[in-house]
Amino acid sequence: MQAEANIQIQEGFAPTKKRKCILHTIEFNENVAIIKYLLKNNAIFQEPLAGHLLLIERITGRELEFPFTAIEAGEKYYVLESTLDPLEIGKGSVWDAYVIIHAKQVVSQYENENGEDELKQEDTIEEYEVVEKKYRMKTKHAYLELSTMVQPETKQAITPYTTNKGNLSFKVYERRPVIKVENAELDKRGNVTLEGFYFFPFSSEKEGLERTMVIGGPEGFEERVIPFETAEREDLNPFNQEQQPFKIMSFMAQLDSKGFCNLDTNSTFRLYFKWEDEDSAGPDQDDLAIPLQLISFKRRVNQSIIISTVSGKKKVSLVTRKKTRSLVIKVVQYSLLQELKKKVRRTVAKVKQHKKTKKAYMVAFKLAGYLPVKKNLVMFESFLGKQYSCNPRAIYEYLKESRPDLELVWSVDGRSISKFEDAGIPYAKRFSVKWLFKMARARYWVTNSRMPLWIPKAKHTVYFQTWHGTPLKRLAADMDEVHMPGTNTKKYKANFHKESSKWDYLLSPNAYSTEIFRRAFNFHKEVVEVGYPRNDVLYTKNNPSDIKELKEKLQLPQDKKVILYAPTWRDDQFYGKGRYKFDLELDLLQLKDKFGEDYVIVLRMHYLVAENFDLSPYEGFAFDFSYHGDINELYLVSDIMITDYSSVFFDYANLKRPMLFFVYDIESYRDKLRGFYFDFETYAPGPLVKTTDEVISAIEKIESDGFEIQSEIFDDFYERFCYLESGQSSHKAVQKVF
Repeated sequence: MQAEANIQIQEGFAPTKKRKCILHTIEFNENVAIIKYLLKNNAIFQEPLAGHLLLIERITGRELEFPFTAIEAGEKYYVLESTLDPLEIGKGSVWDAYVIIHAKQVVSQYENENGEDELKQEDTIEEYEVVEKKYRMKTKHAYLELSTMVQPETKQAITPYTTNKGNLSFKVYERRPVIKVENAELDKRGNVTLEGFYFFPFSSEKEGLERTMVIGGPEGFEERVIPFETAEREDLNPFNQEQQPFKIMSFMAQLDSKGFCNLDTNSTFRLYFKWEDEDSAGPDQDDLAIPLQLISFKRRVNQSIIISTVSGKKKVSLVTRKKTRSLVIKVVQYSLLQELKKKVRRTVAKVKQHKKTKKAYMVAFKLAGYLPVKKNLVMFESFLGKQYSCNPRAIYEYLKESRPDLELVWSVDGRSISKFEDAGIPYAKRFSVKWLFKMARARYWVTNSRMPLWIPKAKHTVYFQTWHGTPLKRLAADMDEVHMPGTNTKKYKANFHKESSKWDYLLSPNAYSTEIFRRAFNFHKEVVEVGYPRNDVLYTKNNPSDIKELKEKLQLPQDKKVILYAPTWRDDQFYGKGRYKFDLELDLLQLKDKFGEDYVIVLRMHYLVAENFDLSPYEGFAFDFSYHGDINELYLVSDIMITDYSSVFFDYANLKRPMLFFVYDIESYRDKLRGFYFDFETYAPGPLVKTTDEVISAIEKIESDGFEIQSEIFDDFYERFCYLESGQSSHKAVQKVF
């Protein structure tokens, strides 16, 4: 090991226990980016140090690896250097920076009788396995945006920046200025002062554009221009790259917020910087409007005053939005009582979210498990408390009719409470005090998804895991790699096993699933192989009278056929942990033009997908039922189903209606993300298509066949996966477990 690194480190820029990897400098030189960063030393690292700098594209999940060189090493930290290729970075939009380091991990060869690792004090372990440690790169640089580089070949700007959480990321864009607010204040008289800087990496192309600052409001509010002063910011020149052509300009603007208090309704006003073509009377393609954003190293702005107006007192607030950090002025009617209520709610929320409160709650849950069991209490939960659906719903409704002696209560996410209240279904708000005591004392838990790992299961509780689908995609222990945010492959599998070890019964729809569930979930207790209770309704309500009634309930036209589109989620397309995105590749406009006279299409996205689709261009043709509680109702009213790799097609097959598979990314999904348990491309119970044109052709073929399925592949599929289901699965499951 060399002596302590001699590189100059400013105060607060060295690695610490919580900030193990921190940026030192970024320099763009001859069309490459040279990045230096510091990594906290750790005895488990392999010597010589091995690993790489990793950039992950936030939208697509694409990864770029850049090797590093250890240019200095000391007792406390390493100084590492990587060279980035801007051309590769330019193929994305936002990249997050990580450092991957190869480390040694002890491998124990001693196991106790339960198969768990057990080390004795006198044992000496000398065997290791190599693991990868992943560190998010932190930064405290205030003016990273000033290191923007313009790629001459692509005309793209690559801008490093500090995220709201103090991490390093890169933005890629074209034709866009950088504008940051350094200071934003609202004084007692209602005057708003804004100070900051801006620069345009493509300044030579924008000399003819006029700069203005504007404020926009709700519908009917005429946009207003805000006067501002500018000057060159020479103090920021040291932060700028010498070879870059742009100048850094300051701005200072003031406006009187009292002028926005005369509207009758509560209003939000947004602040923009605009670049407009002076020679063009109307909007031009070069015109730009950029929201004013607070610079990332500053804390959020939240200032307010009370102003008396003709229509009463108004509260004027200058605030930054939580995610975008864009500045807005909010004007609302003021009420002292409402303000006090808000403060109380905020205080309660802070107390609930405090680490000590959460720890106390966990301890209370464990202690409550020692209270006497409520032998007649059954707790239900579906998809993390967000829905009244799936197998738990079917079992609940059967028990409600057949076992009046039982107390049946649902565990419900706070955002979904209204659905249960409107339907008169008994519930307990998830993670409330009431929920804690009911969960801890309940005789039965019935759920279709995993519960948080910290929840302890009392000895008196029977945990009935119903799961939520027949497996096509590889699950849990069968997955080669995990691409989900907030975890890695090893951690994901270990946590899944920890959860599945609490299950007492596991529901299975068929022998095929039973074999996979036992292996993938590492489950060795009793499997209830009786079919899925949720599919009973596909037999009991598959008749013209019930279907007509369902269409009326869903407000779908009786005289049109229904196409159901129900795709699954992609592990590597996400906004963050537990929040997945979905790009709608199906061209709805093309489908509307072709089938709009005779069909409607119903969209049902996976419960993990966080999208809200704008279907206004397809009004009367496309309907979003992603948040509809019972997907079985959508099965029953549909004439054709389009899906991809979702397990919904195993359930839909019970209706013996045509379906097709829109698998535009099958190579990536099959080979990178999950992999399949059987030859899906050969034995799928319907045609596989990759484009909207092919979807249209497949639907036309279904029409010409009179919506009849004439396929040995489908017949074999039905016999393999649906043979246990006839409308009696709820009865059989309840008999077995209760």
